[in-house]
Amino acid sequence: MRVAIIGAGVAGLATAKVLTQAGHDVEVFEKAPDVGGVWSQTRRYPGLTTQSPKAQYSLSDFPMPRDYPEWPAGEQIQAYLAAYATHFGLDRALRLGTEVTSARPTADGRWMLATTGASETSEFDRLVIANGVFCEPAVPSYPGLAEFATAGGVLCAGIEFHDAEQARGKHVLVVGYGKSACDVTVPISEVAASTDVIARQLLWKVPRKVGGRLNFKMLLLTRLGEALFRYRYLRGMEKFLHGPGKRLRQNMINSIGSVSVRQYGLKKLDLVPPGQMEDIVRGAIGLATEGFFEGVTAGSIAVHRDQTITRLYAAGDGSPAAELSDGSTLPADIVVCATGFTQGVPFLPDDMRDRLLDERGNFALYRQIRPVDVPGLYFNGYNSSFFSPLNAEMAAVWIAADLAAAIRLPAAEAMRQAVAEQLAFMDVATDTHHCRGTKIIPFSMHNVDEVLGDLDLNIKAPVRASHWLNPINPAAYRQITPALLQRLTPAAAEPASAPAPASR
Repeated sequence: MRVAIIGAGVAGLATAKVLTQAGHDVEVFEKAPDVGGVWSQTRRYPGLTTQSPKAQYSLSDFPMPRDYPEWPAGEQIQAYLAAYATHFGLDRALRLGTEVTSARPTADGRWMLATTGASETSEFDRLVIANGVFCEPAVPSYPGLAEFATAGGVLCAGIEFHDAEQARGKHVLVVGYGKSACDVTVPISEVAASTDVIARQLLWKVPRKVGGRLNFKMLLLTRLGEALFRYRYLRGMEKFLHGPGKRLRQNMINSIGSVSVRQYGLKKLDLVPPGQMEDIVRGAIGLATEGFFEGVTAGSIAVHRDQTITRLYAAGDGSPAAELSDGSTLPADIVVCATGFTQGVPFLPDDMRDRLLDERGNFALYRQIRPVDVPGLYFNGYNSSFFSPLNAEMAAVWIAADLAAAIRLPAAEAMRQAVAEQLAFMDVATDTHHCRGTKIIPFSMHNVDEVLGDLDLNIKAPVRASHWLNPINPAAYRQITPALLQRLTPAAAEPASAPAPASR
């Protein structure tokens, strides 16, 4: 088939690679001038690093370079994804600097795409949307913005702030307390006249090295770590952890919070979040940024907890300033908003939204991939997790199987019911903080198991069992794609594994 993919981030590239190996004619449309999605040079902010260690953030058949640090920087991840595209021959399929302005279904079930710079539309058999759940930054609309701008103030999203030198000698406010907010705050604080973090709500932070020694992946990036959070159905050891072993489970997860409080001196800094560490799933699971709490302790970073900006304005001396919800004011030459993202598909017809979204605006996707009532359309990357590349890669395998009619799917009504039940469960598990149905943290491996279960294709049980106490290793899944290809096209199957470059 001729397949269009919108987005050249992790999910788009993984989909292109798997579908190309399955024999499809693929074109990947990306409005940025480079691959990478959130890692593109157009979206990178100072201090950007991965949340997961490099081994857990790797694609199964393309390990990261050995000389990369444990938590690679944004520029390194972009280079890694560019190398992935080249290694698997995807460069010829890329249409960089090309934005899809319209994607509409035709009467015969195909898709017509219109793009910038093209005078004609292109027709495709199938469409995969991989534009990402972090596609558009959500920047608050503050009263007084015009007056603030006239005074020389700058308001921008975190992904629009590319160089810490922009903050040199300036008074900077960073809005937010998630990982991106804390990440960008550290390099800003090294050059700014003042750096203030406006935190509407404090969130629990997981140390990269718990107690300064134990890599957090040994605790949370295992199947045991995932099992500490109750899924909608329980299997094996999970039944014990959420039954007779409930107290043990609570102690295991909350002890990480206790260590975090002591490790960073959060009581002294008055930065202990409400609740307990097990409540982390109800907000945002984020790593503690190296240098952030150290900066707060040293006085180079000030955190204004439980506060919001109520207005921006020009102070009496004509300089830009901000007023907080407690009535205090701060000088504010630059306001950087790390306040989350919205998930949108503006290129699709308006009337299609009713078929893609539920009544509350959540994306209603079976297995986070397939809208039940829109034939010929798939999503990938709408499953944000600790193992986003692995989840995207396994979703790509699922798509390849479905294109070949090799999945025995439930009836449409049963799929709708399954989607509704999953969203209802995530409402409770995350207190509705699941990004319109696109976040699967902390149930990443449950998603992988479900996707591969549909294909009756999974890694061996002993390997899965080893991941209960050891960090999930995406390389363990490198045979999944070849196994599917062998099943679909025995005579033309790809080699069991592509050789990695010598430097890797």
